[in-house]
Amino acid sequence: MKIALAQLNYHIGNFEANTHKIIEHLGKAKEKGADLVVFAELAVCGYPPRDFLEFEEFISLCEQAALKIAEHCTDIACIIGLPVKNEQLAGKDLFNAAYFIENGQVRSIVRKALLPNYDVFDEYRYFEPATSFECIHFKGKKIALTICEDLWNINNNPLYVSNPMDELILQQPDLMINIAASPFSYCHDDERIVVLAENARKYKLPLLYVNQVGAQTEIIFDGGSMVFDAKGQMLDELPYFKEAIGLYEFKDQHIQHLQPLEHQPVPDIEQIHDALILGIKDYFEKSGFKKAVLGLSGGIDSAIVCALACRALGAENVMAVLMPSKYSTDHSVQDALDLVKNIGCQHEIIPIKEAADAFDQMMAPAFHNLPFNLTEENIQARCRGIVVMAMSNKFGYILLNTSNKSECAVGYGTLYGDMCGAIGVIGDVYKTQVYQLAHYINKDAAVIPENSIVKPPSAELRPGQKDSDSLPDYDILDQILFQYIELKKSSSAIIAQGFDEALVRRIIKMVNTAEFKRYQTPPILRVSPKAFGMGRRMPIVGKYLS
Repeated sequence: MKIALAQLNYHIGNFEANTHKIIEHLGKAKEKGADLVVFAELAVCGYPPRDFLEFEEFISLCEQAALKIAEHCTDIACIIGLPVKNEQLAGKDLFNAAYFIENGQVRSIVRKALLPNYDVFDEYRYFEPATSFECIHFKGKKIALTICEDLWNINNNPLYVSNPMDELILQQPDLMINIAASPFSYCHDDERIVVLAENARKYKLPLLYVNQVGAQTEIIFDGGSMVFDAKGQMLDELPYFKEAIGLYEFKDQHIQHLQPLEHQPVPDIEQIHDALILGIKDYFEKSGFKKAVLGLSGGIDSAIVCALACRALGAENVMAVLMPSKYSTDHSVQDALDLVKNIGCQHEIIPIKEAADAFDQMMAPAFHNLPFNLTEENIQARCRGIVVMAMSNKFGYILLNTSNKSECAVGYGTLYGDMCGAIGVIGDVYKTQVYQLAHYINKDAAVIPENSIVKPPSAELRPGQKDSDSLPDYDILDQILFQYIELKKSSSAIIAQGFDEALVRRIIKMVNTAEFKRYQTPPILRVSPKAFGMGRRMPIVGKYLS
């Protein structure tokens, strides 16, 4: 039996495109001599479809697409993921399921049992967990098909009753196939390999695992589909962040013609770089947009976003707007111009001094000669927001937000100013990681100007301003933020590690009181195990300060 794994990029709700892509790869697999081609979890509709699943028409379109795909399965069989109706009298209306299609007919339906309900996952909102399990029979073999469950830590599932493989193994299957929608984070690839290998060893069966690739707004899928032998040794690994198709021959209880290979870990910062480019590219393509605009300050954050956008969309499709204030230094403007020269994007210089002065004069009577403070700084930031949004409206550009995770965490940003945008590119990248990204981008040639990297960070909204005036050193800040946000450590646990008590409590208070700002920010491309957004749900008015 020859089995093809199709690692593809789907578009949520775009049934025409998804169906065409699946049928196209059925043909490619057939040309390679495959007997069975395997597609990812919820491939027909895209993952995660969220509340689209509450529309009857959406479920009907899924079924229609699956039947159209079945028409092309005359000389080849396939496994495709899709939501199916729950015909039982009790429980949720749907199952997260997979069709096994052979000779133009749906021969088996496999339903998912372990429904993730943590971080970005919310499957129990929509799906009923399966309680019965049957192997698929194909070409004289028994296939134990599971839907992402091989990646599960059972402790994550409060609804856990039994592991499907513990039931399926009693039917003496010949091999395991796992179809998945496993989101990317920079530490997940190594964890995923360990879990899959452990499953292959535990059940003493070869395991073929297919993941999808591509970005669905903030969630990014990295691919990395894999094949393991019955000893848990990896035999093949498809590319990361790219569509691919792999063909494998299964005979005599073994995957043929492949030797064990060693996974070659990719540095975290390289994974983050590639994920962000894919995230930008897919956000634009799947939304029907082509051109981006951003504010370019001469600082490192906007320089990184500009460089990533040019790599994702092409420099000709990126407009960088330089908006110097009365406090901007000449070298900041020059640093921004140097970046524009290095990457070849479009640019405009639109000073905001006159606009900010006009607001100051307009507000002076109401402000009663009170001294300059954060108010006037925010007015300048909001002037910049008006400028880039005006460029967006006039020319159809989509605004990229350039705030990093450190700033998002502590609220170091201006609502309706530098926090506006359609997508947050580096909002899940700490400032210390931003510097690592700069060095990675510059590894082959100078792209990010050296001065943007080495100069002290500043919003340049008052004379001589530096980030360090308001924030602790980023090396310390990011360590504390990581402990609190990603690792969910309490203040006492963080202090016990040797951090200054007053500083820890101050930072955690800043994080918690900035929640109202994060509720009003754009979606953020997720690259860490705990990003702001749908995977971290905190009350705005909560009092708990840890």
